[in-house]
Amino acid sequence: MSQKNAGQQYSTGWIILLALFTSLGPLSIDMYLPALPQMAQDFNATTQQVANSLPAYFFGLALGQLIYGPISDRIGRKKPLYFGMALFTCASLLCVLVDDHWSLIAVRVLQALGGCVGVVMARAAIRDRLDVQGSAQAFASMMMVMGVAPVLAPTLGAWILYFFDWHYVFICLMLVGMLCFICVHFFFKETLPVERRLNLTFTQVFLLYGAIFKDRSFHLPMLAGCLTGAALFAYIGSAAAVLMDQYHLNEQLFAYAFGLNALGIIFVSFLNKKLAAKFSVVQRLKLGGISQITGSIIIVIAGLLVDVPLWVVMIGLFMTVSGIGFTGPNSMALAMSQQGARAGTASAIMGSMQFTCGLIGGILLNFLYGNHVLNMGILMLGFTLAGGIAIYFVSRELKLQSQVSK
Repeated sequence: MSQKNAGQQYSTGWIILLALFTSLGPLSIDMYLPALPQMAQDFNATTQQVANSLPAYFFGLALGQLIYGPISDRIGRKKPLYFGMALFTCASLLCVLVDDHWSLIAVRVLQALGGCVGVVMARAAIRDRLDVQGSAQAFASMMMVMGVAPVLAPTLGAWILYFFDWHYVFICLMLVGMLCFICVHFFFKETLPVERRLNLTFTQVFLLYGAIFKDRSFHLPMLAGCLTGAALFAYIGSAAAVLMDQYHLNEQLFAYAFGLNALGIIFVSFLNKKLAAKFSVVQRLKLGGISQITGSIIIVIAGLLVDVPLWVVMIGLFMTVSGIGFTGPNSMALAMSQQGARAGTASAIMGSMQFTCGLIGGILLNFLYGNHVLNMGILMLGFTLAGGIAIYFVSRELKLQSQVSK
């Protein structure tokens, strides 16, 4: 799929393809959320015990990306996609066969090790082809398309549960994995030519990781994106407990409420693209950070009060979650802007750190003893405040660079 002119350096079809690969993550995370209470009943466990398969999935995502990144910088982007999609498909089938929550946790790690290949290769492919401004727009476009996944995933999961049991959710994921494998073979063109590949040894991989971490042009926006993005994982890990246990929504209403916030990401990602001509990448990054911090404060206040109506919580959730439409693509574009041929490794680090934050958030949820809304709000506020501090340092660093260049 060929590139376009400077105004639009990529085709819509290419972005849709990359978004399909990346959507394996949100599909695998969100589609089975309405099934957690049913699975807990089948496994003779609590909803929170079954929900621990979420941080297990985040662990697999974090670990897998660190593996795929340097491998793709050495052998290209297409071969890892083949392997990852095949592993995801097989692991999804294994999820159908588990009969307790510990087995589910183990198999979900395998599923994540396969599914995470899509997000690493998508980011790297965009950096292989596009400049900073083009990357920011491409990431925003991809987030708009990819945003359909968390809108549809819980709704699809809820309707599957309406007619069948939870096993069919994972059968559906297996079929999506097969579709992605076919698309890799027939539609994905290699974006990293042989002459640009890095001949990395095992030792050099660790040295490369160290070099990228030391690069301030990478690690500052990376931290900004990972910390603000972790608010989404705090929401995902708490959503079933908040909306179904505390506010007593059924599976279908849960899916609609969950999807509303995902629609917010699509809308703000669209707005991010439209504002590109008037506001810089950093300005849009700041706007997203402000929205997320404000929304998190609303949720904390709602958690501290008694009998707060659901619509108040939903306003806070909408502001916090949709703000990722600004913070996500702009932090990613800044972090990847100077990485060149090592884009695969840099993409892996960023993705791994994002899901490490999700893993930490999922673990912390087990140690918070407030009500579900308050626990979610505390996690969100902690992550977004830390992300706001990182955004401040990103802005300051770019100002210093601008002054030096003058």
